[in-house]
Amino acid sequence: MATKRPDKHSTLMERRAFMGLGLGIGAAAAADSLLGGRITPAWALDANGASGLTVETTSGKIRGVMLDKVHAFKGVPYGASTEGAGRFMPPAPIHWAGVKDTVDWGPEAPQGPHTEIPEVAATIPKTGISEDCLRLNVWTNSVSGKRPVMVWLHGGGFTSGSGSYSMYDGANMARKQDVVTLTLNHRLNSFGFLYLADVGGPAFANSGNAGMLDIVAALEWVRENAAKFGGDPKNVTIFGQSGGAGKVSTLMAMPQAKGLFHRAIVQSGANIRGISRADAVKTAKTLMEKLGVKSAEDLQRIPMDQMVSATLTTPGLRLAPVVDGHALPGDPFDPTAPALSAEIPLLIGSAEFEVNFFPNAKFDPLDDAALHAAFKQATRAGDTDVDKLIAVYRKARPDYSNLDLSQVVASDNFRAGVITEAERKAAQKAPVFMYYFRWRSPVHDGQLKAFHTLDIPFAMGNVDEAKTMTGTGKDRYALEAQMNGAWAAFARTGNPNHEKLPNWPAFNTRERATMIFNTECHVVNDPGGEERTALNALATARG
Repeated sequence: MATKRPDKHSTLMERRAFMGLGLGIGAAAAADSLLGGRITPAWALDANGASGLTVETTSGKIRGVMLDKVHAFKGVPYGASTEGAGRFMPPAPIHWAGVKDTVDWGPEAPQGPHTEIPEVAATIPKTGISEDCLRLNVWTNSVSGKRPVMVWLHGGGFTSGSGSYSMYDGANMARKQDVVTLTLNHRLNSFGFLYLADVGGPAFANSGNAGMLDIVAALEWVRENAAKFGGDPKNVTIFGQSGGAGKVSTLMAMPQAKGLFHRAIVQSGANIRGISRADAVKTAKTLMEKLGVKSAEDLQRIPMDQMVSATLTTPGLRLAPVVDGHALPGDPFDPTAPALSAEIPLLIGSAEFEVNFFPNAKFDPLDDAALHAAFKQATRAGDTDVDKLIAVYRKARPDYSNLDLSQVVASDNFRAGVITEAERKAAQKAPVFMYYFRWRSPVHDGQLKAFHTLDIPFAMGNVDEAKTMTGTGKDRYALEAQMNGAWAAFARTGNPNHEKLPNWPAFNTRERATMIFNTECHVVNDPGGEERTALNALATARG
């Protein structure tokens, strides 16, 4: 049963998750008896007073709800509860008798309270947390047919978030683009990425990647059940933003995931290197010492809320996919893109002002001295090199204020991983398509600009579901149609081009063609190239 979040918390995990790589105003979580599924509540009925369709999955029968001509199935279990002996273990299958009503979000994975900025927090439903969190949500226009399937992986690094935010809602993607859309919850932080093999032995060999194996289990569920929802299991796209982008990147290097997806979209995130075994062991021992336990089995018996609290308040923990030699044989994108997914087309990009998403972002004007200090903090370069770098940025963006330039250079550091993944993937057979999101939101007096997560509602067709992020201007709709159409076209064919968008060439390391998403969309070769070259030179000089 879902539990309330702990009262005391730290933003440590959320900040670490963002830098290591985001993020439904919905109804409250249904009571366990409803999720158990013998009753059809009044709010599960469509406008005609009929309950949604019943579909027989490999786990049992589920009954959804019709929402504005789209069939929705929410909170569908794809694995058994992970509490107790299931904690840190690979996901186990689940089966039930009768018909389960799947009409509301399942609980989030155990984590601390949300700390997103208000504009993003307004899209988060209250669901509670539980170790019985392996749930997914499905939207489809029809249970017959053979549509592309798009599986969204939520942000929040590897430590927080869920698939239930209103900006992630898959109804519009299904309705507008005739695809089957899925979102899901999986284990996070110490529940999903605590490496215990060296402490607990072979039984805990997969604990450092349990959260990723949850996603693999969800993709296996898609392979076995997509056709029952009108989807094509041989045409599956995985896509995600921030932490979700890191999860997509990781899946591209996991042998267990091979063959379960056929296209990949990486938005404002990367996972070039996994956590080393040495660092993972150090993290496990640090957390065990904090909790005063001696064995992995003892950790399985620690109450969930106590585990969450200890995870949030223990500094120095590194909780992300572990290079364990089998679930994740090597670093996902280092030194090259993973050979396992060489034939998987990739769509990848970032936003211009990523860092304005931080809750502690500053928006006060900067004088030249403060700008110098901001560049020095972002690059760790000497004063002379900082002055030269500022000159490069001023030349490339003459209309930008000092504050703008400070935010862009900080965001370019974040963008570096995205560019590295694109470059390394471009050396392989499958095409890569690069984008740069520059549309500026009018909310928060326009100060947030093109902030981290803002591309999500445009890509998923949810600008009206995320008005706190996008505002209410009519100019949103053309860009939404262009991006939403591009994401769907890529899922359908592996190429994002469609009639509402200028021609979008594939990316390579010579021309570096990049689609600029803004009020007017257009392709630029190597946008920000001089700045990128200067930053790389500084990084090389630092060693």
